[in-house]
Amino acid sequence: MLRERVAGLDEDAFRAPSLLPGWSRAHLVSHLARSADALVNLLTWARTGIEHPAYPSRADRDADIEAGADRLAQVIREDLGAACDRFHVAVEGLADDQWSATVAHYTGRAFPAEQVVEMALFEAWNHLVDLDVGVGYADVPDAALERLLDHAARPHLARVDGEPVVLVADLAGGAQRRWELAIAAAPGAEELRGSGTAVLAWLTRGDASGISGEPPELAAWG
Repeated sequence: MLRERVAGLDEDAFRAPSLLPGWSRAHLVSHLARSADALVNLLTWARTGIEHPAYPSRADRDADIEAGADRLAQVIREDLGAACDRFHVAVEGLADDQWSATVAHYTGRAFPAEQVVEMALFEAWNHLVDLDVGVGYADVPDAALERLLDHAARPHLARVDGEPVVLVADLAGGAQRRWELAIAAAPGAEELRGSGTAVLAWLTRGDASGISGEPPELAAWG
């Protein structure tokens, strides 16, 4: 879906704003391409055992996005496709025992390589929404939704600067997912609740319109 929607963007559409403040669609697609390459670096780290940071630095990451946004639409589209292909090749190249290797985010957070695929899925769906091309969280397939929710909730599970509150996501077929978060909830709040897509929109983009139980304001993710 990502490739299909990006393929439909012409020069004017690429220069139009995305839903991320300060970024055009060209910025956003360039970011997705460089993010895919960053995840390839982490998979290379897991495969070889030799440290391959996702990015040389945050400054280098930002500079690459700015430079990438100035390119022609065709070049941006081809860059994204090539970066996605490199990512898929890297995924297929990992042996079963290499998925448990420890790698690290540029922020210093360490995690097993198996989370890299989840990170790619999370980046692709969130930024598909941010592209403002007619895709919303309601379009996330049920098979992917729970993985995205787990990824979005993870930063709030181990915090020490908030009060415990239960978050409930209502899923298809009457299923539910529950997490105990540590967030700055309203005094006396015991449970926050919404559909799976509403919970994802709140955790990732701060949109609390579909959440019951006095949800606190959350900053947009990334």
